[in-house]
Amino acid sequence: MNIEKNQPTPAERFHTFKVWAKMLPYIKPYRGWVAAIVAAMLLDAAIAVAYTLIAGYVVDRFVTPRSHQGITTFAILYSGLVLVKTLCQILLGTIAIRLEMYIGRDLKRDLFAHLQALSFSYYNQNPVGAIVARALQDPGRIAESIPWMMVDGVYCSVYILACLGVMLVINWKLGLLVLAVVPFIAAFTIFFEKRILKVNRKVRKINAEITRHYNEGISGAKTSKTLCIEEKNLGAFQEVSGNMRRTSIKAVMLDAIYIPVISFLTALAVSFVITGGGNMAMAGGISIGELTIFVNFALRIADPVGALAYQATRFVSMQANIERVTELLELEPQITDTPQVVEKYGTSLDPKRENWEPLTGAITFEDVTFQYPDGHENVLEHFNLEVPAGSTVAIVGETGAGKSTLVNLACRFFEPTGGRILIDGRDYKERSMLWLHSNIGYVLQTPHLFSGSVKENIRYGRLDATDQEVMAAAKLVNAHDFITRMEKGYDSDVGEGGGQLSTGEKQLVSFARAVLADPRIFVLDEATASIDTKTEALIQEAISTLLEGRTSFLIAHRLSTIRKADMILVVRDGKIIQRGTHQELMDQGGYYADLYNKQFEAETAESVFNS
Repeated sequence: MNIEKNQPTPAERFHTFKVWAKMLPYIKPYRGWVAAIVAAMLLDAAIAVAYTLIAGYVVDRFVTPRSHQGITTFAILYSGLVLVKTLCQILLGTIAIRLEMYIGRDLKRDLFAHLQALSFSYYNQNPVGAIVARALQDPGRIAESIPWMMVDGVYCSVYILACLGVMLVINWKLGLLVLAVVPFIAAFTIFFEKRILKVNRKVRKINAEITRHYNEGISGAKTSKTLCIEEKNLGAFQEVSGNMRRTSIKAVMLDAIYIPVISFLTALAVSFVITGGGNMAMAGGISIGELTIFVNFALRIADPVGALAYQATRFVSMQANIERVTELLELEPQITDTPQVVEKYGTSLDPKRENWEPLTGAITFEDVTFQYPDGHENVLEHFNLEVPAGSTVAIVGETGAGKSTLVNLACRFFEPTGGRILIDGRDYKERSMLWLHSNIGYVLQTPHLFSGSVKENIRYGRLDATDQEVMAAAKLVNAHDFITRMEKGYDSDVGEGGGQLSTGEKQLVSFARAVLADPRIFVLDEATASIDTKTEALIQEAISTLLEGRTSFLIAHRLSTIRKADMILVVRDGKIIQRGTHQELMDQGGYYADLYNKQFEAETAESVFNS
């Protein structure tokens, strides 16, 4: 299922604390720090309230009676409060930054680990840029917001409540004047909350599209230039960035309206206090010091109310980020091991290799029916095939005919929708995926190399391999010569995606990586289709040695490379229409014979032309 298509249900379209509750597992490990932040903020807010009370005390105790008695003691105590408040702010700032870093690390770590566990279908259906945006940008924004929303939220809430409480105690009539605007603030907040959340969901989705365009524009730069489609790419990017601009302006406008209106309502409360309190003071109903307390509270409460309003919009908009992250974390892989298998064999991240049985490589398709998760019709129906251990099966057909389906099933990248597949006589679901995948050497037509050295890329085949074993694998596939000619030999950097190497060189490194793993099952997916004739000759020379004694699948476009296969499966329109050895299929005539003869004629003409 494509999670990009997952939209919040009607019940979730409004803000809900259930979404935020999903972040509790990432906050809970640091509850000590959270408690320290809350304690520091409570003390900080209490001291801020005390400042205002002290101002009233100063007016009534020193200013009005024009007395200096006790002012030294007062100054010392006041300085102590200032020092404590400063220490509180240093403490909460330090802890909040650390909390931001740790929550961000934990979120990104779990997302990365979960992405490793997702099935192939997820990556087939979701563009890389959208995945990167969801795995990097959203967690970063969440981690950045949580501690600072906590800081401002606790401080502002405590300060506002304390101010209102003190005002009601000192003079309930003036206190009620301030409270009169609270219902209007609440109503306005509820009105805007839904709209802010909706537009921020849209902003996050468009942001993922922008990341996708950047990713495709950079990784496909060479293709874009050779096809001269820079103008088209720019037009598409301008369209999505323009949409981002319009949506972001709408989001900012909502904030720009909401926060000033809250500030206006707060200022209205201040005017009520100044007017009413001034009349009371003139009539002798309250002291000048008490009026000073009320005016200071009314003036100072405006900033915390505005800050709380800002955090409210931030809190609501953050739901869109949390939804995107938790949807990905909660996305179940389509292919998983059963609890019984996990208990015995472990997981891909925590394997119990001591329980793994040796694999010989006999594969049986038993009444297999299969339909791709995003498909609407069966690709295979009641298919049966016996592949003895150590035999070679070639799969041929035109481009797009469905040659990879059988291999994807045999490697358990997908699972049958009906029937079962046996490895060494047992249903492969009874053993772990990692057990099977660790015994498979897969070489693609366009291999992927990781950033790093040639040696590191080959060693991915077996991480505990020695330098000598890495070199032996390279020699076996005839890659040693070109590697030693590089400036730093095996320590030479391959560049991002292997960009520093030619296609043929990348293919040889990929072969060496597969050989180093010493798999019992080999898959060559058109491994020589896009390389030069010289490199192909080097690889073909090594293939006969590599495949000896191993079960192997050869997905081939050039039929001349698979004539010695033990069995050839001919695929057309997703169906297997012929099977047999090369000679049996040639004797039968039909599709395979026609295909082979056409290729033979084309290759003969090409060799004559090149001679």
